[in-house]
Order: sequence, then C-alpha cells, then structure tokens
Amino acid sequence: MALNRRDFMAGAGIISAAAATQAVAQAPALPSVRWRCTSSFPKSLDTIYGGAETLSKRVSAITGGKFQIQVFSAGEIVPAFGAADAVQNGTVECCHTASYYFVGKNKTFAFDTTLPFGLNQRQQNAWIYYGGGLALVRDFFKEYGFVSFPGGNTGVQMGGWWKKEVKTVADLKGIKFRIAGLGGEVLSRLGVVPQQIAGGDIFPSLERGVIDGAEWVGPYDDEKLGFYKVAPHYYYPGWWESNSMYSFYVAQKEWDKLPKEYQAAFEAAAAEANIDMMAEYDFKNPAALRSLITKGVKLHAFSNDIMKAAQDAAFDLYEEESAKNASFKKIYEPWKKFRDEIYLWHRVAEQTYSTFVQTNAPKKK
Repeated sequence: MALNRRDFMAGAGIISAAAATQAVAQAPALPSVRWRCTSSFPKSLDTIYGGAETLSKRVSAITGGKFQIQVFSAGEIVPAFGAADAVQNGTVECCHTASYYFVGKNKTFAFDTTLPFGLNQRQQNAWIYYGGGLALVRDFFKEYGFVSFPGGNTGVQMGGWWKKEVKTVADLKGIKFRIAGLGGEVLSRLGVVPQQIAGGDIFPSLERGVIDGAEWVGPYDDEKLGFYKVAPHYYYPGWWESNSMYSFYVAQKEWDKLPKEYQAAFEAAAAEANIDMMAEYDFKNPAALRSLITKGVKLHAFSNDIMKAAQDAAFDLYEEESAKNASFKKIYEPWKKFRDEIYLWHRVAEQTYSTFVQTNAPKKK
C-alpha cells in the first residue's frame, strides 16, 4: 500500500513523539491543559499557518486529548507583529512567528529566523540542533520571558515581485519594497525604502501603489496572494532568506508549569512541524512556479552587481552591530565560524552533485 507524505510523516512520527505518547499513556492522572497560540500568519496561507496546526494536532494526539492548543490566525487576538509581545505580557501561552519581525527590539532576534547570505535550511537545522544555536538563542530570549522551539522552514525564498526590472544597484534607489528582517536594512543601504507589512496586507499595498515591490515566500504562497497581477517581474534568489525558520515561543512561566510528559509532547510536535513545513513547500512550489510562468510572469536572476553589493552591505552591518551590541556579537561570532565550516563541507559533496545533475540531463533512451 502506498503512503502519502502526511501518512509517512505521521508514521515516522519522529521517534520522540512515539516515546512521549507512551509516557502519557502510562500517566492517566495527568491534568487537562488548555493553551492559546497566536500565529503571525493568516489561515489562507495554509502551509505556513499550518505549522501551528501541526503542533496543535500532534500535541493533542500524543497526550490523548489532555493537552489542547487552540490556534488563532493573525489579527484574531493580536496583529501579526504583536505575537511575541502577546506571549511576553501573558495574553497567550505561546505563539508561532518569525523572530526577524522583531529586529526593531534588538537585531539579535534575526538569528532565530535567518540572516541575509546566511545558512540554508539544512545548515540552519544543523546549527540549531547540533551547533549550539538553540542554546544561544534561548539564552537571548530569557530577557523576554519565553523559550523557543523551531517550528517550520520555507527553505531559500524567491527575491520578490517588482513592478519594473532592476538590473543594477542604481535601479534600486527610491524603490519602496515590502521586506522583513535585516534584509530591509541591507536593501536600505543600497537605496531601497523598506516597508514591513503583514502578509495579508501586501497585495492591496502593491495594487494601490503604496509600495513598488514585495517579497513573501515563494511560488505557492505568492501565487495565492496574487502578486503577479500587479507586479510582473519575479526575481530570484531571495538572498535575504537563504532559509526562513519559524518558531514557537512559549512563555517561560507557562512552560515551567507543564508536566514533563507534556513538555516532551510539545518538543516532539514542534520538531515534526519544523520538518513537515519544508517538505510541503518543496512539494508545492514546482507546480506553482510552472503555473505562474503560464500566466506571463517574467523570471529574472538578480545581477552579480546587486548580489555582491548586497553581500558586502550585509556583512558590514553584522560587523558594525557586533561592535555595539553584545548580545548580537555573542551569537554572531560562533554563527560565523559555523557558517564557514559547513560551507566547506557542502561545497565538497552537496554543491558538486547539485551543479552536475541540474546542468546535465541524462541520455534519453
């Protein structure tokens, strides 16, 4: 019997999830717990919003329905960019969000999602789970009263939708562009006027001319949001998001109240959501990209001129921030070392293999 993707994910289950289920089954006296989770994303973006739904369903299944987490979309309890504050001030027990939305509080928030010209999805997971990244970001988040759990990733994103072509750095000057995180500050150094706008508000802003371009995720989400109708030029790659990791933030005081069995269930479910989202995007994006091309979308690669200028600006920013922000430097220095090491390894096998198979078609029989 063939297994579909979700059956496989549920069957593979992440071994820790099975262990957690067994532990809960052996503890019938555990209490009923009800939490609320606010998402930074609208329900219409089913894959990215679905990360929180995966967590909710799996936690309930693992605990026999004793631990329930109700998910609310952006705007139902608090706005998209109010998710972290809602956890911090006790409005909700947890949230599902992207930490780089909060770089206005401290640029150190960016590490938990992505840095321009940083790690890809696999490298991010390696850094978080085994390279000390999770301990570093959690130590930083103590100041805000919550603990973080990786909960999804889009992989490398597209470079967004532009109303006109941009071939050189000079073409960027004065363009009002929707972008989140440190990518906006990098682009501002190249003359762009960055705007942080929630996902559900991007299309009307583009349509009315409030902005000249926008980035979101990739073909599947971007087609659903309809950007191609008002901005025909679709660029790649999204160098500002070589991966984009989303996280669950849980109020530390609420986490400490949970029975250890429920903590194990939450951790296992979050890990499943982290893997599941990437697999779903990889499945959905190819067909969506083909569909967009049939609708007249014009694909463009960013020029080397723009890419190199952006890369230089990004690392200038990191060095400048490290010199004045101790919390940023505390994570940046080991992150930079990890990045250099894993790039060496990936160049040996991954890059060589990918370059060959994607540029050499097999002989047809």
